[in-house]
Parts: sequence; C-alpha cells; structure tokens
Amino acid sequence: MLADKLRKSVLQSAIQGKLTEQLATDDNVEDLLQAIEEEKELLIKEKKIKKQKPLPEITEDEIPFAIPENWKWVRLDDICVYLQRGKSPIYSDIKKYPVVSQKCNQWSGFTLEPAKYLAPEVLEKYSDERYLKKHDILINSTGLGTVGRVCLFKTDSKYPIVVADSHVTVVRSTRLISEIYIKYFLSSPHIQDNIEDMCSGSTKQKELALNTIKNLLIPLPPLAEQKRIVEKLDNVLANIDELKANEEKLSILQKNFPDKLKKSILQSAIQGKLTEQLATDDNVEDLLQAIKEEKERLIKEKKIKKQKPLPEITEDEIPFTIPENWKWIRINDVSSIYTGNSINAKEKELKYSNVKQGYNYIATKDVDFNNCILYENGVKIPFETNFKIAKKGATLMCIEGGSAGRKVGFLKEDVCFGNKLCSFNPMKIYDRYIFYVVQAPLFINNFKINMTGIIGGVSINKLKMILIPLPPLAEQKRIVEKLDKLLADIEELKI
Repeated sequence: MLADKLRKSVLQSAIQGKLTEQLATDDNVEDLLQAIEEEKELLIKEKKIKKQKPLPEITEDEIPFAIPENWKWVRLDDICVYLQRGKSPIYSDIKKYPVVSQKCNQWSGFTLEPAKYLAPEVLEKYSDERYLKKHDILINSTGLGTVGRVCLFKTDSKYPIVVADSHVTVVRSTRLISEIYIKYFLSSPHIQDNIEDMCSGSTKQKELALNTIKNLLIPLPPLAEQKRIVEKLDNVLANIDELKANEEKLSILQKNFPDKLKKSILQSAIQGKLTEQLATDDNVEDLLQAIKEEKERLIKEKKIKKQKPLPEITEDEIPFTIPENWKWIRINDVSSIYTGNSINAKEKELKYSNVKQGYNYIATKDVDFNNCILYENGVKIPFETNFKIAKKGATLMCIEGGSAGRKVGFLKEDVCFGNKLCSFNPMKIYDRYIFYVVQAPLFINNFKINMTGIIGGVSINKLKMILIPLPPLAEQKRIVEKLDKLLADIEELKI
C-alpha cells in the first residue's frame, strides 16, 4: 500500500536528518552526551543503576549513512540507563501483577489484555529496575514474525507493578533523550528491514540478542532537534494512518464492488430494467400453456411424476412490479427440480474411480464460487445407471451446508451429481435464464429465508415454491445475451 511506503520513507528521512530543519541555535550534541554521562555517574553513585561495560568504539565501516554535522552516531546502550531482557515468570491465577509478553506488543500499540499474571510469591525476586516504567520502550526479541516489534509501555493505574517476560527486551533511555525518538528509530526501515539479519537461531526460533540491541548504532541529534522530529513525525504519521485507513476501505470496496455490481445487474434483469420490452414478443401465457402441455406429455410417457398443484400466488407474495407482458410464477412451474445421489468415499474408489465410459459425477466440491464446474474429476458413473441425470443446459445449485445458495453452475454436458446439489432442468424456457434467476438477490434472499437445520439447507418442496418473474421467451434470450456480456466484463474487474 502507498501508506506503508510513505511511512517507511518518512521514518527513514527523519533518522537521516532530512525531515526537519537543522537550527544553528540547537545545543551541541557533544554537550548532550556529556550530560548523559554525568547523569549515569550520579545514578551509579546513588546505586540506582549498575555500571555498564564499555561498548566498542564505532568504526567507519559500521556507519550506514551520512547524518547532519551536529548529530553524532552512538550505540543504543550509550543513551540508556537500563537495557535488559525480562525474566521467565512463574504464573498465577491471581490477577495482580501483569507480565508483558510478545502478544502485548503489537504494531497497533500496547495492550495488557493478553497478559498473564505473575505469582505474587516470586515478586521479591524482581528488583525495582525490572518494574516497567512509563515510556519504557519494549522490543519483541524472539520468534519470526514478531521479533523486532516496538512499542511504548503505557502504565495502568489498576496495575502499579508490571514486569516483562524473557521474550521482551526493555529499553529505558536517560531522561535527557526523547524516548519517542528512539521508538521511531527502532521502527524505521533501517532497523526493521534488516531485523532478520540481526537475529540468530533457526527460522522458527529467531532471536534478537541483548548485545545486538545494546550495540545498535543510532543517529543522535540535539535534544531540541529530537523534539522537532517527534512532533513532525507524530503529525505526518497520523495523516499516513488516516491514508492507510482510507486505502483499506477502498481496497474492501474494490474487492466487493464486482459482486455488488453483479447482484445489482441480475436484480435489474429480472425486474425487466436491463433490456427493452418489444411489442413483437409472444404472449407469456402461450409459453406457460406450452409448458403445461409438455408436462402432461412427459407424465403420460412416465418420464416424470404427476405433482401436487402448488398454491396460487397471492398479492402479498409479489415483491415488485414487472413488465406487463411478464408473469409471476413458482420456479417449479417451468423446471423439473430434484437432488442427486450420494456416494461415499469407499464407493467412489472401488466402483467409480476406474470407469472409462460414463457420466461425470459432480459433487459440491466440483462447483466453485465463480460458477465453474470441474467435470473431469476422476469419478464416472456408467451410462447404464439408476443414478439421476442432470441434463446439459440444467443449472446445478448447492442447497445444503456452508456453500448452500452460493455455488451455482451451468451444465455443458449430461452429468450425475451429488445429493447436496439440486438440478433445475428447464422446460420450454431459455436454459440460461434459470441459471441467472437463481443467482439474483430475489431468489437468494428467499432461499436464505427457507434455510433450516444445524448445517443449513433448503428442502426441495421449499425450493419449488419460490417465486420468479417469467418474461416471454424472446425477452429471456435478450436478457441472457446482455448478462453474458456484462458479467464477463465484471469477472475481468476481479482480476
């Protein structure tokens, strides 16, 4: 994202002295370092901190980039009064002394919510310096993906004593340094982009050693310049955070836009708003009469069973107006609707995995969310079979489970199919019209209303009752032609 690139660029510019103006009125950074040294000597004398081991001199080969003349390269431990890993704790159910873990330290900020609690009886083994103080810097020191995360510790009046576990390093700067400047430095790409190289150990057990942190080179500006940098970064990064939030919203909109557009177009299509109504179209009543006669013929030939009459459509059921030459019907009026046959895994392997000639067997997994069907899946049913057949031009829809109403496919060949799939075999109407109707919000909303059971599903009897608008046959073809083109264009938007 642009926001992430900007954040990196701004942080890097800041620590290189390119974000703010250098002022001649700033104190000399050498005076600052001298004051820090004097402060440390006083704290050592008062036995508030321990004397630190001398750090190696900084060599020219170590310096990664140029900094302003009045800045100075120092090691992190040079400007800290305490820099130490936390201790391995003994936990307790008594919620009195929180222990900061890696989970408490997120790029989004610090939180005590995931913290566990120290056993009260071991608190005496913790020296006062191990108690976290306001504005301590916390660095995650182990684990790929978490190592290097940096945040400022925030005190909580509810918990006066908080400690860190051994996977977190505590960085406590001298009071003469801006701890927020250090936090920004440790968050910069100069550190974060190279954090894995700084670590030791295996891939899963990456560890940022304490000495590595102590010896980190940090570009130190005068204190006044540190404050200007922090002020500038606070302002700029807040704007970048806002940009990122807007980018994320836009990304979600872009991701969801094709599906929303598809739903909108499908709904417009079945409301008669997508194509022109022509006076030359046949009367839809004639089409329904032809379908009725076709059903009677098939019943007489014993190819389908006679069905119980469905209830008349009432005014209360009709959700919206449709063109004058259209008619509201129940989907069973214009299609034969039935589920397939189940096959267990053992049957598939023993009986149907080595069949050379037969119908491809389509299970729910073979229908994806983009309306595509995997035909050659290694399972075939012999042509001489008692299995139910879904004909070429039929629509398959999953009607049970997590994919119910969401997986829909249009058949390009005769197939056998699973019992969680339903076949809509159209009668005398344009086959792809049904394919689009069952994906329209009108149908899907009614489908969801009728879902029952723990795993969720819709019975065949409930499916048959769902209302759909029926245009004349010529209008169906125009609708399908328009939808084929528009929805193909929408699919390209997803890419």
